[in-house]
Amino acid sequence: MSSILLAGEQVTGLGFEIKGFDIFSVSSYKTDGDALYRGLLQEGHEVTWMETSQVPIHFPETMEELASFDVVILSDVGANSLLFHPEMLSKSLPHPNRLKLLCDYVRQGGGLAMVGGWMSFSGIDGKAKYHDSFLEEALPVKCLPYDDRQERPEGVFPTASREHPILAGLEIEWPYFLGYNKVTPKEGTEVLLEFERDPLLVVWQYGAGRSAAFTSDCAPHWGPAEFLNWSSYSRFWSNLVQWLADKE
Repeated sequence: MSSILLAGEQVTGLGFEIKGFDIFSVSSYKTDGDALYRGLLQEGHEVTWMETSQVPIHFPETMEELASFDVVILSDVGANSLLFHPEMLSKSLPHPNRLKLLCDYVRQGGGLAMVGGWMSFSGIDGKAKYHDSFLEEALPVKCLPYDDRQERPEGVFPTASREHPILAGLEIEWPYFLGYNKVTPKEGTEVLLEFERDPLLVVWQYGAGRSAAFTSDCAPHWGPAEFLNWSSYSRFWSNLVQWLADKE
């Protein structure tokens, strides 16, 4: 089984409540990666979950640290969280470019998956900012230079495009999704799952490593309960990380 670094899938919120004349602020905290985290553990993988708020400080800054993981999963965490270490902003101290480091990690044999969301690929208002980044070079898809969200409130069902080890042993019929990030597969990649007109799962070999783009979500809101409770949910993610970890 594989050693996995899962980065993202956590939100800290700030809101306001008004009671007559009075107004006050309230905060909230929630995690959305529980189903993915538990599913990978159940399949026998070793998983370190680094929540989104921890990424700017604690995400690895050396190849030695990254190489301790077989696969890195970025899920709903934008490029800025990897680029901006707090010391760089508060003290003007230089830090490694972790997008470039991740690209080199894959080229040298690591596995990488980007999972969709409002802060993945290009994201809401283009704020995820992976378009034209160092990391985009290692991804099997090109990110759009603008808001790439395809909201599908009516639900959209994916279909398999070809046979592949990642899809082995899964139910034939997939649950619906409520949206995804629109991307363009690069030449030389394999599109394994697709919606009516856009890809859901794209994979390729990059240097000595492998990477994958899953353009919808592993969690709400694009990933509904029907997907999170799908009998093949854990098996799918396990197959994906195992394929990413395998070396040719």
